[in-house]
Amino acid sequence: MRVSSIGAHFGEERVLVGGYGSGTIFFAGCNLHCAFCQNWSISQLAEGEEVTDEALCGFMLELQGKGCHNINIVTPTHYTAHLASAMALATERGLEIPLVYNCGGYENVEVLKMLDGIVDIYMPDIKYGSNEAAARYSSVPDYWDAVRRAVREMHRQVGDLHIGPDGLARRGLLVRHLVLPHGIAASRAVIDFLADEISVNTYINVMDQYRPAWQAARYPELMRRIEPREWESVAEYAVSKGLRLAE
Repeated sequence: MRVSSIGAHFGEERVLVGGYGSGTIFFAGCNLHCAFCQNWSISQLAEGEEVTDEALCGFMLELQGKGCHNINIVTPTHYTAHLASAMALATERGLEIPLVYNCGGYENVEVLKMLDGIVDIYMPDIKYGSNEAAARYSSVPDYWDAVRRAVREMHRQVGDLHIGPDGLARRGLLVRHLVLPHGIAASRAVIDFLADEISVNTYINVMDQYRPAWQAARYPELMRRIEPREWESVAEYAVSKGLRLAE
């Protein structure tokens, strides 16, 4: 495994951050190749240091000891076997806080089944509501088909997001969706899928922080930030479909 950074993160959703932060471990590399990736030095250039399963276990316990409310594993897909091994060690040694599986949504269902009972909170991005957009901008021609299968399995395992009386997430599904300019992400299809096929109680973070990065200059349609109305229309549609907005 290669890990790029470890620490308490306060920029995540409120239900993960609380007062002491989300214990975030950023893995290097990614199984997607998004032309506009804002973390490209980590995801595409794989900047980081090699660590063992034993070391990863130690990082988790250290974050718990610092008061973090969860272990937030970012872009773990290509290290799933290591993650399962490290979690087994950490659980034996006293890890009790929830595990957040923070991924790009392009997951293999058979592998996800191996994580049943290990992951407490699934937090996938659903980047696109069409295979065509995913093929053009992320080099993944079957993304929309794969992410729908994956999210169904995630929801089967953990259900709707459960938030405790302290306002912190304990278990369940929390979806992220980044709004892209010109409706490129097919956002309404994403929302329709969640509301009609997963659950109207799904929490979704409709994100507005898109900016051109990495190789976005190859695509003129990506070379601007989104306008306020573009984000508002997606958020309003999500609410109209009964979904719950997360921040």
